[in-house]
Amino acid sequence: MLRYCTRCVMPDSKPDLRFDAEGVCSACRNYENRAEIDYAAREVELQRVLERYRCKSGTNYDCIVPVSGGKDSTYQVLQVLDLGLNPLCVTATTDHLTAIGRHNLDNIKALGVDLIEVSTNPQVRRRINRLALETVGDISWPEHAAIFTIPVRVAVQMQIPLIIWGENPQHEYGGPAAAAQDNTLTRRWLEEFGGLLGLRVSDLVGQVGITRRDLVQYTYPTDEDLARVGVSCIFLGYYRPWDGYRNALVAQAHGFHTFPTTVEGSLVNYENLDNAQTGIHDYFKFLKFGFGRATDIACLHVRRGRLSRREAIRLVEKHDGKFPWTYLGVPIEDVLEPLEMSVDDFVKICDRFTNKKIFECDRRGRLIKDRRGNLTKLVSDNPVGAAA
Repeated sequence: MLRYCTRCVMPDSKPDLRFDAEGVCSACRNYENRAEIDYAAREVELQRVLERYRCKSGTNYDCIVPVSGGKDSTYQVLQVLDLGLNPLCVTATTDHLTAIGRHNLDNIKALGVDLIEVSTNPQVRRRINRLALETVGDISWPEHAAIFTIPVRVAVQMQIPLIIWGENPQHEYGGPAAAAQDNTLTRRWLEEFGGLLGLRVSDLVGQVGITRRDLVQYTYPTDEDLARVGVSCIFLGYYRPWDGYRNALVAQAHGFHTFPTTVEGSLVNYENLDNAQTGIHDYFKFLKFGFGRATDIACLHVRRGRLSRREAIRLVEKHDGKFPWTYLGVPIEDVLEPLEMSVDDFVKICDRFTNKKIFECDRRGRLIKDRRGNLTKLVSDNPVGAAA
């Protein structure tokens, strides 16, 4: 049975989330503790870091900013430009790039920066998409790997030692205390929190015709190469307060486009707009842990006082965990077609990864679904609506 944070609406099934004696989750405590942070001191620290890495001769870039074209990376670029830096933006093209995602990525270039876009071999990527979906229940595994490896590889190749990321997700969404307070991204952080789900790059070799030479862009540079260039990766959100909604407003004022309606499975129209596969990725989180993207977003707004817990409960119950028939208007058949997978085959994989301790089943242990294929969560001793 799921137990929910008494302050937000996050369940205890979220990996790495901790509840204290008062039933408050670590993500809520992390946000509460921000009031004690001396951001003025951190700003001084940030300026010292930037001065150390700034290219005084002007013969190279000052830093790399990994970007997706989303609201946060748009905001990152604006912040870096405001700091007087000359960044090289680097993107790892998503698995199923949408039209709005393409616009927003091009819009980042229009802000006045150089941008390198690395697109991995689509034939290999599709095989990895399907393999990862079948083995670890994550269609987005190659995207999550490439997001963290490609910018670092470019940093090594172009000898640009500083990489500026956005927020540390362990701080924003909850995680081990030490990881939540990190101001740097390291190989250890990637392996533990970078979304690899126990599937290492080396595990792919020899499967579905994949060879080591197919995995160059998914491979993190060696420690020797990192040391030779002196690569350091920092989280901008450690030094400055981070707020996704604020970021979206600023991004929109600089040409960022939102979706015309609320994104399926979400509560908003301003995030996760670049990849049509994201609906499947978020749905599998719901199957495994009993919460989806709507819960993530609701919790962020509850912590900032924009939603009451009662309002969040109602919104989550309405939007979270619906079968992903479409995402950003793209039918599921179109998302699965490159993987050579039918909807029926997809549903069988869904059922295999569904946590039956969380969802209603019949007497024979079969999952109970409505006519749209949606599941029903079991009522817990501490239901999400118990402490509004």
